[in-house]
Amino acid sequence: MPVASELLPICRANELAVQTVETTWLIQSLWGHAAVGIIGGAPKCCKSWLGIDMAVSVASGTPCLGHFPVQKPGPTLVYLAEDALPVVRARIDALCAHRRLDIRRLDLFAITASSLRLDLADDQKRLHATLASLRPRLVLLDPLVRLHRLDENSAADISNLLGFVREMQRVHDTAMVLVHHASKKHHAQPGQALRGSSDLHAFGDSNAYLARSGDRLLLTLEHRAAKPPEPLELALRSQPDGSATHLQILSTPPHNDGGSINLEERVLACLRQSDKPLWRTVLRDKLKVNNQRLGETLVRLQKQNLVLHTENGWVVPPTNNLARPEWLSSDMHCAEMEPCFPSV
Repeated sequence: MPVASELLPICRANELAVQTVETTWLIQSLWGHAAVGIIGGAPKCCKSWLGIDMAVSVASGTPCLGHFPVQKPGPTLVYLAEDALPVVRARIDALCAHRRLDIRRLDLFAITASSLRLDLADDQKRLHATLASLRPRLVLLDPLVRLHRLDENSAADISNLLGFVREMQRVHDTAMVLVHHASKKHHAQPGQALRGSSDLHAFGDSNAYLARSGDRLLLTLEHRAAKPPEPLELALRSQPDGSATHLQILSTPPHNDGGSINLEERVLACLRQSDKPLWRTVLRDKLKVNNQRLGETLVRLQKQNLVLHTENGWVVPPTNNLARPEWLSSDMHCAEMEPCFPSV
């Protein structure tokens, strides 16, 4: 009989953890919980913008692309090998300005090392130690080509590299997002256009592919264990002065959850377009939505600190670095407001 130390750990099937929304998704419908995967696309397809949007979303608990809810907010860690640190700061600042977030309160961290090589033992140990200390929900490494000196076309080399990434994901229970280049050639599946070994496409639990078709920027999602939404059309937008740069969804597919995610974004858009607070009855008339669904949506948004219930109605709360409107008293904060339940 083998001794216990020689056996692999096992359990009965009924003892396995039950999957919930929180254990399925990190960013609902966009990226799986503790999923490894790739943001792929040809050069200048806004891959880095999408990666930073995901990192800011998870760090702040705000919907990614203003559309996909974050299920498990927490610290995030990014390394952008091709961007100088002031450029990284500028991109994060732009997203914070767009979402009215205070960057000083953002649970987002950046690796400032001049280089990081996933194929070197010393760098692997340092990265493992960093993840063990920070315990991030998401790690963004951008781009993959600057993180090793292996032959991308060698299945053996790439398999070892991706094996290390998978090890980090399992040991630290974190989502690992790799940004990788793709060719401009058309393929039946976007993942087949990724440069290098076909292992890169097979590797991902969740993958996001960006491609240009004329003036259109299309985002295609792919999941190993879930049905993805239909492709989305995106655009990079800024304020007239060039500030608050962000990716914006131009068209959204229907959702399988009865439209609750889409309603959240519609509520936020309605409040942002108003120069004064809106009562719930006004919101209901503007959005043509069931009163109970609207109430449940306001509760979800309030829990994420995306909306504020004031004595004058519902608003999107300003941040410290923005001018406070006259209707919002200086001593009123989100935490002091009583929660609004659907029946109220």
